[in-house]
Amino acid sequence: MKLIIGYLYGDLMNIYGDTGNIICLKKRCEWRGIEVEVKNISVGDKLKPRGFDMYFFGGGQDQAQTQVAGDLTESGKGKVVREEVERGVPMLSICGGYQLLGKFYQPFEGKKLDGVGIFPAYTKASNDRMIGNIVIKPSAFSLQLSAKNKYAADSRQLIADSYLVGFENHSGKTFLENGAKPLGKVIKGSGNNSEDGTEGCIYKNAIGCYMHGSLLPKNPQLADWLIQKALEIKYEKKVKLKPLGDELENKAHDFAVKEFS
Repeated sequence: MKLIIGYLYGDLMNIYGDTGNIICLKKRCEWRGIEVEVKNISVGDKLKPRGFDMYFFGGGQDQAQTQVAGDLTESGKGKVVREEVERGVPMLSICGGYQLLGKFYQPFEGKKLDGVGIFPAYTKASNDRMIGNIVIKPSAFSLQLSAKNKYAADSRQLIADSYLVGFENHSGKTFLENGAKPLGKVIKGSGNNSEDGTEGCIYKNAIGCYMHGSLLPKNPQLADWLIQKALEIKYEKKVKLKPLGDELENKAHDFAVKEFS
């Protein structure tokens, strides 16, 4: 088996260790004998439908977001990514990437940046700096997994009483529209906006959130969910991943949950 991962704007949108998520995905595939190819997609590059099995989109500053937002619209990349998500291709987007995949992002200065429209959400800049460790309890995500996937992707499955941990650092406040499914409920931290107790958004197999850190090494069960979904969509069959020895990863995860919540 082989997966091709598209790293969107990795040269412009990569802060707070976001590339660590790519490293995590690559290694967890390689340890199972799954070949992985990572291709960077940036301003001026072409993006064709069905060229990738998974996407990752990290965070960036307002200046980079303005440049990326224009390219997503003008080059047609945004339309391709939206169509790929509709057919089930998994994606993880964090902070600035998450914001640009919503309806719009309104910075403090300058015009509103149109989003790709994958997530039914919008973001506005604020005076609040939301920074620190974050712990959430998955909601729509765990329900989607338990309802549609009978296979445990790893030694742990994302279930209703599990937690995800990360590190947030943002001033943009994201608000979910009616009917949107948050990634989870905030146990510790600010989440989407520090007001409604939600963090992130999930649409089909696409995830948007504010959890830097890197997110996936701290939550190997989430990494394996993305890998599993990518393989199932590509090969059109159920996939059961070989369990890995995650004892150290799970201990670190559990310590973070206990320490920060």
